[in-house]
Amino acid sequence: MPKNVLVVDDSAMMRKIVIKNLKDCGFDVVVTEANDGLEGLEKFKAGAFDCVLSDWNMPNMDGLTMVKEIRKLDPTKKVAVIMITTEGSADKVKDAVLAGANNYLAKPFTPDRFKEKLAKILG
Repeated sequence: MPKNVLVVDDSAMMRKIVIKNLKDCGFDVVVTEANDGLEGLEKFKAGAFDCVLSDWNMPNMDGLTMVKEIRKLDPTKKVAVIMITTEGSADKVKDAVLAGANNYLAKPFTPDRFKEKLAKILG
């Protein structure tokens, strides 16, 4: 059964790269896209997702704020959230985890690193 994945990034090109990596890694997924954290949160509320892959720096609502809002809706962390971002400092990783992210993937990433981070969640 395919997993439902929400990909949130203000860059259409980055969303395409993430989706291509999901498919190239052989994950059985149905993807929903959002342009920013605000749209991502609305789509999260409207759908049933197994995983959220989100950028950090976006207009309207950043990824960190979106993660905090998602965790208010999903306090048991049933839905896995992975930040995919250029914000790779130890402090930023800590901020993401404290906000409720399950994992963190720094851009640019390799397909192997992408697969490694998602294999436990998407099988």
